[in-house]
Amino acid sequence: MYKHTLTTLKNGLRLITIPMPQVESLTVIVGVGAGSRHETKNINGLFHFLEHMAFKGTKKRPTTLAIASEVDAVGGMFNAFTDKELTGYWMKLAAKHKNLAFDILSDILTNSLFKPEEIEREKGVIIEEINMYKDLPMQKVEMDFERLLYGDNPMGWFTGGEKENVRQIEREDFLACLKKLYYPQNMVLAVAGKITSDQSQKLAIEFFSSLQKVGKKVTKAIKISQQKPRLNLTGKKTEQAHFCLGVPGFELSHPDRFAMDVLSNILGGSMSSRLWIQIRARRGLAYYVSCQPEFFTDSGYLLAQAGVHLEKIDEAIKVMLAEFAKLTIQPVRARELKKAKEMLKGRMILALEDSQTVASQYAAELLLEKKIRTPQQVMALIDKVTPDDIQRVAKKLLRPEKLNLALIGPYKDETRFKKLLD
Repeated sequence: MYKHTLTTLKNGLRLITIPMPQVESLTVIVGVGAGSRHETKNINGLFHFLEHMAFKGTKKRPTTLAIASEVDAVGGMFNAFTDKELTGYWMKLAAKHKNLAFDILSDILTNSLFKPEEIEREKGVIIEEINMYKDLPMQKVEMDFERLLYGDNPMGWFTGGEKENVRQIEREDFLACLKKLYYPQNMVLAVAGKITSDQSQKLAIEFFSSLQKVGKKVTKAIKISQQKPRLNLTGKKTEQAHFCLGVPGFELSHPDRFAMDVLSNILGGSMSSRLWIQIRARRGLAYYVSCQPEFFTDSGYLLAQAGVHLEKIDEAIKVMLAEFAKLTIQPVRARELKKAKEMLKGRMILALEDSQTVASQYAAELLLEKKIRTPQQVMALIDKVTPDDIQRVAKKLLRPEKLNLALIGPYKDETRFKKLLD
């Protein structure tokens, strides 16, 4: 596995370097501790919009074409993403062009123009992106689930915002966001690939020393409070019913985080998982079925999801609930537990062959957890999970009063689904 170095520049920017001498590529990512949870209602969607605007022109590269042409000329890739708690800007290219990656990323973060005409043009792009997600039941039902789980607060809002909000965002909103949250102590620069620590530090100092030194970040704690099962039914004419069934989970720092991760894998993390076998393989109720954990700094959730035949929706939900209950009653067998652990570790190893994944993972860990776990440390924590841990965590999480069911399909009567939850 890889050894990393962590240094801090004079302006407070933390630099993580993960040399990967066996590859010829390099990924540079700038992670910012600014996600949709840091928004207020009137600017919900701003941070996602800001991510779009980053590649719309700088003083040095005044147009989108100018930026894209430089990257394309060396066969590189670049993009950005916005999550609940962080935003990331990255570039991946051949290692010999590493200076360009540092140059462009620092340029868009310090010299973006935010031209009013570009802002207005991009509003149309983002509105179409919102329309796309809301037209896809598989995506929309996840949004409905998070809103059901968290309620009307930033963790429950759609990261992309609502169309009405997007239309009202102006240039001054972007500048205020940058001033408040885009400061070195709230950012991490991660570099993974064919590069040495000395090379990385030299380039970081050259291109990122100009970042401002002050800013102010305020994060309000958002906890999930639930005493009874909850349901959100969206009636829509569809050829397939899509549903999410889940419960509140653990935060990133919780000691049972990795037990929850293994439990999720046992439930629906593979084609040999319990939900896959029971819902798809044995009953033919669904094409897709899965289970995934989500971890945030002060909360999290466990989410199972499937798209099923319209007339089989009740049966699919019952089967899923039965598998939830089974984990609380019967200890997981050693063979099944070992398989789940080895699968998680194996997929981690495969993912770590990609410099983009490595850089992103290290940046997110330092930003959100204030520390870095090496892959070896993560695997050791996975290995420590026991059958007793799985059953104990299942009893704590998979309780009837903690259930949340979001459903999209051509149904009008909520009563039938409430009965299933009760």
